[in-house]
Amino acid sequence: MEEQQEGKKEEKETDYRRLQSYPLIRQHSDMNEEMRTETMELCVTACEKFANNNENAAKMIKETMDKKFGSSWHAIVGEGYGFELTHEVKALLYMFFGGNLAITVWKCS
Repeated sequence: MEEQQEGKKEEKETDYRRLQSYPLIRQHSDMNEEMRTETMELCVTACEKFANNNENAAKMIKETMDKKFGSSWHAIVGEGYGFELTHEVKALLYMFFGGNLAITVWKCS
């Protein structure tokens, strides 16, 4: 009986983690759907690959965006920050990953 309860508890925790790892777009994203989807996937990949190093995750996002969509991309990955920025039209994404990790990606040349 105790093993069944333990199994259900682990299953609930796994479901919760899966829910929390889904990226949420917050604030404003004016990218077209295709670019937004690609950028979100890139951000999730970078944050999973560099789970303990936000600086490397941001660097990976910036370098990939520069190669894919032209130069002058910027990225911030972290917790508990605020920002005010100027960006090109259709070139801003602000999202959360894992519930508390914020990611901001924008282009400004």
